[in-house]
Amino acid sequence: MGVPLGIGAGIYLSEYGRNRYGDIVRFVSDVLNGVPSIVIGIVAYGLVVLRQGHFSALAGGVALAIMMIPTIARTTEQMLLLVPQSIREAAYGLGVSRWRTTLSITLRTATSGVITGVMLAFARVAGETAPLLFTAFGNQFWNWKMDQPTAALPLQIFTYAISPFDEWHRQAWAGALVLIILIVGALSAVRIAVRRGTLAGA
Repeated sequence: MGVPLGIGAGIYLSEYGRNRYGDIVRFVSDVLNGVPSIVIGIVAYGLVVLRQGHFSALAGGVALAIMMIPTIARTTEQMLLLVPQSIREAAYGLGVSRWRTTLSITLRTATSGVITGVMLAFARVAGETAPLLFTAFGNQFWNWKMDQPTAALPLQIFTYAISPFDEWHRQAWAGALVLIILIVGALSAVRIAVRRGTLAGA
């Protein structure tokens, strides 16, 4: 949920945001970047959990999406601003509309930088526990439903870490290792895919 909203906000800030509304969006993004994750969890609890009447995977996704949006938006904006203005002017000279130029040329040129911003946001939220305590809550059973409480590796690590049992502590360390491996593997796979796509495009 956070990726399309963040990229869309970044496109707006870069291409259409040189006005008061753009300044407001930038200010809100900068504020959200500095808000503690537990506060965002409480906000998601009020927005989703209280309305649903129960914890759910959807509420956890909303909390993590809120955390991802400002990072993706600001990174996307900076990457798009690095695209030379001459490229846009060449497209305008060929009769391409502004929105088409933004999506097909400007955004495509800055793809690797935008993907990097998405990866940074993903790495930030992958290990977050506090927002999920107020939203996803955890589940001891396998769950496919978005409107039900769901398990998450950070939550499981937290549960094992605060237990008084040495065996659970070892499982917490193992879970932390698995989480790090998953994050590194996912980021590496995305970078390889982007690099191959860039080379193929060249």
